[in-house]
Amino acid sequence: MTAGHQAPSMSSALIVLVLALLLGLQPITTDVYLPALPDLTRELGASMAQGQLTLTALLLTFGISQLIWGPLSDRFGRRPVLLAGMTAYVMASVGSALASSIDLLIVWRMVQGAAMGAAVMCARAIVRDLYAPAQGANVMSKALSGLGVIACLSAPIGGVLTAVFGWHAALLAVSGFGTLCLALIALRFRETNHRRSPQALNPVHLARAWWQIVRNPTFLAFSALTITSYCALVTFLVTSSFVFLQVLEFTPTQYGWVMLTNAFVYLAGTFLCRRLLPRFGVRRSVAIAGALSLIGGCAMGLLALAGVHTAWAIMVPMGFLMLAHGIHNPCGQSGAVGPFPQAAGAASALNGFLSMIAAFATGQWLGAHMDGTAAPLVIGMGVWSVLIALTAWTLVARYGKT
Repeated sequence: MTAGHQAPSMSSALIVLVLALLLGLQPITTDVYLPALPDLTRELGASMAQGQLTLTALLLTFGISQLIWGPLSDRFGRRPVLLAGMTAYVMASVGSALASSIDLLIVWRMVQGAAMGAAVMCARAIVRDLYAPAQGANVMSKALSGLGVIACLSAPIGGVLTAVFGWHAALLAVSGFGTLCLALIALRFRETNHRRSPQALNPVHLARAWWQIVRNPTFLAFSALTITSYCALVTFLVTSSFVFLQVLEFTPTQYGWVMLTNAFVYLAGTFLCRRLLPRFGVRRSVAIAGALSLIGGCAMGLLALAGVHTAWAIMVPMGFLMLAHGIHNPCGQSGAVGPFPQAAGAASALNGFLSMIAAFATGQWLGAHMDGTAAPLVIGMGVWSVLIALTAWTLVARYGKT
């Protein structure tokens, strides 16, 4: 069922495929290069903080750019924004792979993040264009299952490419995926925004729309859920390559399999989400996932305090957090945009912006506190797991709508 207007001109399978590929840009852009991060940092003569900036700077521009892409897509449609964004993404991916210095790599990664903002923002808005909030969570869950498959493959491919051909090859592989997405949008995607707003770019209208969105308690509740859940994931992404490759002395290929395991559990979480939603609804499903998050974060901290410093002491608790993320992510993203069928692009942009600003701040803190141990990872996961559970059991429980 669509959200009260004409049926989509694309098949349901094509819609889910497009959404999965657009959302899959996130793990492709981050996970493929993670096994290469220590090597490229060393080869380019960069510090650990500079190496982390290749990820956190990308997240910053990813978040900020959505504030621009969102209103543009509300005014001109999703398709032109996607074509422009994906073209820029492919160019930036090639530039990143060919970068000869850490400063140049950071610049290209910032451009890449800004371009990626168009794809992910539009994906969330497309769901609201076509579906009511309750069904949107189900469709988003299917698309994020596709993301999970992409994430399963990303890190192992990055690990193999890094081990065999070096870090340049790992980053170049990203441009191939971007080219595939660009071709699909150009050849098969049909416009979904049939409620374009002529006033979307008017500063006064835009300010009023944003003010209306940020005052909405449902938006704030689900945005808090996406922020806390995503920041937990970013904590792992920022710290895990150094913890597993340097502290635990894994090879890039072994680390790739670690990331595959996480991605597989996340994929299972998206399937679990689709089983829970019809039975319990959004709010109770999120509450169940909040308990899983808290179990994972507390277990990781308790094992560290007990002196258990092994890969399994991190990976098993992380499995609970990733399973929960597979529920929080689709429910949070669709729930935040749900109240705004007339301004889905702006709502999606604000949700993404807030998440990425929080992720950038998290990454900066972690980069400054990396001390050669697993402590920043363990502490970060513990803190975020508590915040996720509190958000699920209070804000979403009270203000979340289905």
